Amino acid sequence: MLLLTALVSLVDGVPQGPEPEDVKAGWAAFAIFLGGCVAVALLGFSLVKQLRKAQAAKDAGVYGDEPVTPVEQDDTAPRD
Repeated sequence: MLLLTALVSLVDGVPQGPEPEDVKAGWAAFAIFLGGCVAVALLGFSLVKQLRKAQAAKDAGVYGDEPVTPVEQDDTAPRD
C-alpha cells in the first residue's frame, strides 16, 4: 500500500505535455513518410527483379540442376 501511495505522488509531480491544439504534424515528418514509402517500393521492385534472375538461372542449370526445357516447365494455366 505504501508503494502505491509513493507511485501516485510521483505521477502527480510529472509535468504534463503540451495541449492537443498546440501540436500539429509537420511537413518534415510527411516527407520522411513518403521517402519510406518510396524506399519500400524500390526494394520491392528490386526483389522481384532478383527473384526472376535467380529463377532464370535455376532454369538454365546454373545451380547444378538439370536445365529445364520449355516443355518441362510447370504451367498452371489449364490447357484446352
